[in-house]
Amino acid sequence: MNLFEHAEENIKEEIENLRAEIRRHNELYYQKSEPEIADYEFDKLLEKLKQLEEENPHLVTPDSPTQRVGGKAEGFESFTHKVPMMSLDNSYNIEELRKFDERCQKLADGRDFTYVAELKIDGLSISLHYEKGILVAGATRGDGITGDDVLSNVKTIRPIPLKLSKDFPDEIEVRGEVFMPRSVFEEINKDLAEKGEKTYANPRNFASGTLRQLDSAIVASRRLDMFPYDVWAGNQKPFETHEENFSWLEKNGFNVNPNREVCENIDEVIDFCNKIETLRESFDYEIDGVVVKVNETALQDEFGNTSKFPRWAISYKYPAMQATTKLNDITVQVGRTGALTPVAELEPVLLAGTTVSRASLHNEDEIKRLNIKLGDWVLIEKSGEIIPQVVKVVESKRDGSEKDYEFPKQCPICESDVLRPEGEAVTRCTNEDCPAKIKGRIAYFAARKAMDIEGLGSVLIETLVDKELVKDVADLYSLEMQTLADFERMAEKSATNVINQIQASKERGLQRLLFGLDIRHVGERYSKILANQFRSIENLSKATVEELDAIPEIGEKVAQSIYDYFRGEKAQKLIERLKLSDVKMEVDEASSANLDERFVGKTFVLTGKLENFTRTEAAKLIEERGGRVASSVSKNTDYLVAGEKAGSKLAKAEKLGVNILSERDLNEMLN
Repeated sequence: MNLFEHAEENIKEEIENLRAEIRRHNELYYQKSEPEIADYEFDKLLEKLKQLEEENPHLVTPDSPTQRVGGKAEGFESFTHKVPMMSLDNSYNIEELRKFDERCQKLADGRDFTYVAELKIDGLSISLHYEKGILVAGATRGDGITGDDVLSNVKTIRPIPLKLSKDFPDEIEVRGEVFMPRSVFEEINKDLAEKGEKTYANPRNFASGTLRQLDSAIVASRRLDMFPYDVWAGNQKPFETHEENFSWLEKNGFNVNPNREVCENIDEVIDFCNKIETLRESFDYEIDGVVVKVNETALQDEFGNTSKFPRWAISYKYPAMQATTKLNDITVQVGRTGALTPVAELEPVLLAGTTVSRASLHNEDEIKRLNIKLGDWVLIEKSGEIIPQVVKVVESKRDGSEKDYEFPKQCPICESDVLRPEGEAVTRCTNEDCPAKIKGRIAYFAARKAMDIEGLGSVLIETLVDKELVKDVADLYSLEMQTLADFERMAEKSATNVINQIQASKERGLQRLLFGLDIRHVGERYSKILANQFRSIENLSKATVEELDAIPEIGEKVAQSIYDYFRGEKAQKLIERLKLSDVKMEVDEASSANLDERFVGKTFVLTGKLENFTRTEAAKLIEERGGRVASSVSKNTDYLVAGEKAGSKLAKAEKLGVNILSERDLNEMLN
């Protein structure tokens, strides 16, 4: 082998090793929920592979992880499904489930069979086609016969394997449901809202629109996910039972939803449906019911299909997450940042088991997009814990009595001018002393994660502000018991309790105070980091942008926001008044008592399995002593605590010369 061939082999080996490592981290993240590296580190691995492949394009393969991010497409080609993607018949109560069971028992004619009950993910169906183990097509359901091949977008969904690994025929099809996790949806919406841009109504519609984007780089940035639910080989089911599908899918690296059960009879199915209904809001994805399928493939084939639905499967739907009702009026709420949020005032309607009379309309653009009028009939939707949203207007019900709505040009609370900056979706009140802003800021300051002032609820805050007794959070500390006791429905005992809580809040310490001051971009996590780093508000107020930016996790945008806050005249006066009221502006005593110079200012990373602590417990103990716990190893890491099966973090720490601690070493330091 000559020198050139030897170099080529080395590059090829490096590329293959990188691909294998990236696939392993994907499996750890999506299948085992045991990530070993942070997203940033994963992205760096991917970037390194991408660079090597760009330098050696002849070594690029269709199953390489770099193929998950493509470019812009002109459009999507039509795709005809070999086996139609049929809809499921729906049932809405237990009686209908039992009737489905009776039909199956009759078709089985005395033969024993079981059911598989699995979650009905509220997403959009996808059909994945593999040839010789390589993903070659990814088609939407369309009309069930013909869909669109959105392969370039499908490849960006990290839990979808680009290459199968075990026991696959030359051609195989995997069907599943693409969705956007709730946490991702909320994060994207929060980011859009902070930028003053349009937010989205629900994860399903956002996921559907995302998968049809012509720019796959946009799709990749939105972190879609997929749960598979069926496998086909040609027009045949390759396994004897439906449950075997999931075993095969897991072996081949798919992210299989664990919430399913093989049920011996319909009573067990009903128990499963009832159990999942109590858990549905705890999932990080939307579901709207349970899918029940006959487990035995031979009986599925024998039962066959109607013109619309398979006879061997049914969907059990939970109480409606959508409803139609009349919009009587639109009111506008003003939050602590001054944002004007329109709210639909509705004819009360039962939705997901509760009576709903209000729904969000987001902003002025959303009202225009919906073309909504006062008196319209509207479709509303409830998604998880999010308040109901108006999805669309039922224009066919209009009778001419509806009236146009005009978004306010002045704040509905203080009548000050409102401003909508160019390019932003949010309109805000310009008056810093608007009562609505003051009420919002006080409620935020009194919240449990901030100064934790129990008893200072929304009704009392409203009274205090309306009576002009409180104009900012510092005014709380000059309130007297008798002032509160004179309020309607406020007994002397209750007033005393509130005053005692306000006085007690003075001792909450720096971290909670920083959180309560509502500095832009500074939430609970950043408050803790800043408190540990600077130890007092005086030290923090003197910090430069460069000093703040140098702190791990505090980026330039957050650093600038903190710097600007402490140089504002209003903030300086507020802090001075809080100081005169003896509000503690240093790290609290309990934390100071636990401080240990071996921990203060040091960055720890935890990896592997610990015997005597959970990682959360260990992190808490480290932070109580003044340390910081990071998720990934870097040159800024001081200690790596390595438990069993420490993995790649240990190797990286050794390479960077980071101090390695065993669990026993950590325990000795803690004690």
